[in-house]
This record gives sequence, C-alpha cells and structure tokens, in this order.
Amino acid sequence: MLGDRVRIVVAPNALKGSLSPFEAASALARGVRSACPRAEILSRPIADGGDGTSAVLIAARGGQMREMIVPDPLGRPVRGSYGLLDGGRCAVVDVATASGLALLSSAERDPLIATSRGTGKLISAALDTGCETVIIGVGGSATVDGGAGLLAALGVALLDSDGTPIPAGGAGLSHLSRIDLGRVHPALARVKLRVACDVDSALLGPHGAARSFAPQKGANSSGVLELERNLEHFADVIAKLTGRDVKQLAFGGAAGGIAAGLNGVLGATLEPGVDLVLEMVGLDQALIDADLVITAEGFFDAQSLRNKGPCGVARWARRRGVPVIVLAGGIADDLRPADVADFAGMFSICRRPIALEEAMLHAAPLLESAADSLARLFFHGSRSSTSTP
Repeated sequence: MLGDRVRIVVAPNALKGSLSPFEAASALARGVRSACPRAEILSRPIADGGDGTSAVLIAARGGQMREMIVPDPLGRPVRGSYGLLDGGRCAVVDVATASGLALLSSAERDPLIATSRGTGKLISAALDTGCETVIIGVGGSATVDGGAGLLAALGVALLDSDGTPIPAGGAGLSHLSRIDLGRVHPALARVKLRVACDVDSALLGPHGAARSFAPQKGANSSGVLELERNLEHFADVIAKLTGRDVKQLAFGGAAGGIAAGLNGVLGATLEPGVDLVLEMVGLDQALIDADLVITAEGFFDAQSLRNKGPCGVARWARRRGVPVIVLAGGIADDLRPADVADFAGMFSICRRPIALEEAMLHAAPLLESAADSLARLFFHGSRSSTSTP
C-alpha cells in the first residue's frame, strides 16, 4: 500500500522521427498528471550519445548552444552546433549535427567517401573557447572513416607514402602510411576528451563499424569488405604510432570508428553514452524516494539492449529498487524475458494495428494516453478503493 505521496520520474529517450526527449517527457507528464493529479513528477529527458545528446545536456546544465558553418559528410556547407556547459568549462558536440546520416538523402549515402571533418571543425571551435572538457556524442554518423576527417580537422596529419594527406572517407584509409601529430590543436594537450558512445560494438568484426553499420549508411557488400580492411589497416597504423590496440576496443566501433580513432590517436576516454548522460542530468538524485520510473523510445528491440537509453535508466533504477516501465511505439517479437529483467514491464503505446506513419504523426497523444493508463493501473491498483492519488 502506498502513502499519499507519489513520486514518478519520467526519463524518455527521443522517439526518432516523432518526438524529442523533451516532447516525450511532456507527453508522459501530462498522462501521469491526468491519472495522479497530486503526483510529484520529476522530468529527466535523456539521450544515449546519439543525436540530441548536446541538447539534453544543455537543458539539464543551463548551457548555451553556438552555431557555425561546417562541411557536411560530403563537404557541403551545413549549419552545425556545439554547446557550452558549466560556465564554459565543458563543451559538448554531437557528431550527427555535422556528420550525420540524416543530412544525406538515401541516394547520397556512401561511407567510402563520407567524411567526419565537419565534426572536427566543431570540436576545434569548442577547444578555442578555453574549455577543460569536450564531450563528443558519437551516434547517428554517416561515416565509416574511423574519425580520419575529424582528426585531420584537429591538425592530425594522416599521410600516404609520399607525405600527402589521404583522400576523405573510408576509402581513403587504404592510402594511410603514417600519422603525424606535430601540428595537432595545442589545447588537446590539456583538454579531456570524453566520447559518449551509443553502441558498445568493437571496431572490427561481425558487430563492428563496417560489417554491422555500414550497410545502413549506403555500403554494398563489396564496400563493407573494403571498409573492414581499411579500418583494420588504420588500427595497425595507430598501434605503430601510439601502441594502442583499438581493433577490439569496447565502444570503438561507434560512429563508424570515430570512437576508436579518438581513443587510439588522441587518448580520448570512451564511455557508455547513456551512463554519461544519466550522471550529468542527475537521474540518481531524482530516483531517491521515487515510486516509479517511466521511460520510452520509438522501437524497443535487440539493439535497445546494447546500452541504449531505456536500458540504462532501468539499470540505474534497479540499483535503487525503483520499478521501471518502458513505453514504446513498437516492441520486437524476439525479446525474451531474460533480456529485459531490469524492467517491471514494457508496453506498446499503440492500442490497435496502426500504420507507422499514423503512429509517428500521433506519437504525443498516444504516449500521453499510455502513460495515463499505466499510472492508473500502477497506483490505483496498489491502493484501497477509498484512496485517491
């Protein structure tokens, strides 16, 4: 039996293509408030290192966004952005804002030529502000260049056997002979680089940057094999330079190998993006004395289990003994109970068979209605018939 006080934490990820994490949190809060008018609702919109990480951290920490024109994955000008937090001591950059897959049409996607250079330009601008830490959210990239373009924009010389800079894109890595750090951005000697990774994949292998993710970025079967060879070659050159072996490095395959490149060449720290975000938005504090956590995302499947947002929320809440329920636009058929042991339950927000386009269009009211039903079931069902939350 619960007392009169009810504390509910809403901590949704974005529902991609439909709702930002902020919009999703508002919809959840409206639904909970409808069912439990006196409930204390703590809103903690989240991200996992993918697109929107900087916006979540800026909102949580009272930061500001700065915009600038940088090259997109094909070298065309695009408006990118980076954030400054904690009085300018910390900067945050999303790879997706300059080097994201969403910036390209389906016909334009080709990781053999796509470059991460624009993201490097944003990081360079952030370093120029005098910050002490740069957080790089590496989800959603259009590239499989191992971060070569990004590194080049920071002054790292990636040279062929003639001492000429290698071509852009994943194909260019085959020409790499040596790496020269002689003209690297001077701030990198003092600034800490924290890479917020949205997947835990290694650089190489069946779950790596090329074989697992390059097809969705436009690579055909021969292109995937070429990219795998080139990333392995890149790793060999990095090992000769720094002694760091990034081939099977956990999280190294994130963002087409950007994570491995940053770690191997510049010594960046690779972290689970969701844990970094949850720490910075203060989820642990919000969980104190909480009765329930509601999280959400667009589609919950096996990919979600690879350290994505809702699973991170569930892990954190379980340590506090707080039940977590996930609401999703859809739930994969092949999930087993053992896969989701950290959750008290999971439910689709769709009440009937519905076209994807319709579900995305009406995501906010669907999410609100599901949160209302969930809160009524969870709290009214646990109280006496004479007690009203």
